[in-house]
Amino acid sequence: MSTQQASTTELNNNPDVVLIGGGIMSATLGVMLKQLRPETTIQIIESLPSVALESSHAWNNAGTGHAALCELNYTPQHADGSVTIDKAVKINEQFEQSKQFWAYLVEQGVIDAPEDFIRKVPHMSFVRGEDGVDFLSKRFQAMAEHHFFGEMEYSEDVAEIGKWAPLLSEGRGENEKIAATRVDGGTDIDFGSLTQILINHLVSLDGVSIATETSVRDIDRTSEGGWKVRVREDGELSSEKIYAKFVFIGAGGGSLKLLQKSGIREGKGFGGFPVSGQFLVCQDEEIIEKHAAKVYGKAAVGAPPMSVPHLDTRVIDGKKSLLFGPYAGFSPKFLKRGSVFDLVASVKPDNLGPMLAVGRDNMTLTEYLYQECVNTHKDRVEVLREFFPDAEEKDWTLVTAGQRVQIIKKDPEVGGKLQFGTEVVASQDGTIAALLGASPGASTSVSIILEVLERCFADEVSSAAWQKGLKEMVSSYGEVLADDAGRYRSERDRADKALGIV
Repeated sequence: MSTQQASTTELNNNPDVVLIGGGIMSATLGVMLKQLRPETTIQIIESLPSVALESSHAWNNAGTGHAALCELNYTPQHADGSVTIDKAVKINEQFEQSKQFWAYLVEQGVIDAPEDFIRKVPHMSFVRGEDGVDFLSKRFQAMAEHHFFGEMEYSEDVAEIGKWAPLLSEGRGENEKIAATRVDGGTDIDFGSLTQILINHLVSLDGVSIATETSVRDIDRTSEGGWKVRVREDGELSSEKIYAKFVFIGAGGGSLKLLQKSGIREGKGFGGFPVSGQFLVCQDEEIIEKHAAKVYGKAAVGAPPMSVPHLDTRVIDGKKSLLFGPYAGFSPKFLKRGSVFDLVASVKPDNLGPMLAVGRDNMTLTEYLYQECVNTHKDRVEVLREFFPDAEEKDWTLVTAGQRVQIIKKDPEVGGKLQFGTEVVASQDGTIAALLGASPGASTSVSIILEVLERCFADEVSSAAWQKGLKEMVSSYGEVLADDAGRYRSERDRADKALGIV
């Protein structure tokens, strides 16, 4: 059944749960709730004609299974030269939870063909110059000691790196100082396809309805302690009201505005800074076939983490592609199909101070975005040549990717900080939750949704029935794989086998 066929104008006006946004987060939460409590009734609201057309769409994100195998921004280097891997360990464990859940869905027959959304693609880190090589060497030494990263390889040899990824060595001098790491067990993920699979499963179940081309106009508390969600279908003048005990706002960049509509105290003070992305896409099939890896480099000074440059093998709609980027840009829209008034409309008395503080303290980001916006095609290809020296302008075209809204939040010391990552904002009574932020986002969707469940369904999660159900869905739930090498390897091998990425 296609998602389009499953859409309906017949809203369930009294569901147990309303999921706002038809992306990977809502899909994951919906599937988990129906597994844990099959009688739960769910209404999905999506403003676009189909699900997974914004942040979850394959062309709107990097498609990397973020496991900290190659992303250098997850392993910061300190003033004394040391490299910290704590964040990398955390993200790797979170990604393993995602794989466990997807493997469970394969075993349950919910996912018939995992190759429709996940493929094995080596993950590499790549640096140039003495400082870059020194950093990557120290990073490798720190990571190789941990069982999560024990299979990582390191090289400073141009010829060997060329065997891993030929484009990196073609046209490069043998004496140029470069280094790379490689992990064979990385992945490329089409989160759009995965979202479609999960939503199609959801709407095949009793008690689940989906309304596309339907926007949320307002969210208000009811006297009974639940929520009234006012929605309107495209082209209609009148709105309808939906009453639910629990509301989840998983609308990507649109989540901030909807969180503000709810008026909950926990949402006060949050602002958002939108950053758009673009990629160069290779048009030469011969070049595309030469490359089979996701190669991440170091971010430019002042660049947000989502702008870390990478040369990526992608498989989208079954076709192999080669992308380089992202190149950052600025748009006041919070969604790719949003409004130019999104940023201005998001400014409220409670977040004006933090937003001004962030503007004051992030001038390098402003300068970086300005330079990115004025760069020409030639300028962009010059950046590409740091990875692929023989790149020619004629072989690459520019495509626009998705919008990301970085979190701005209050800070007692400096007034406000720009925060990277994904944050769960939930009311104290657990009747509403929203997700703000971006990367690693989709890759860690399962651990994020587990946090939503723990915060908003605390009594149920503590019950024996839900504990058993959660352990069935995410087999390492409640454990720390970072502390148990044997358990980690057995769980990883089981999930990889089920997903076909051995």
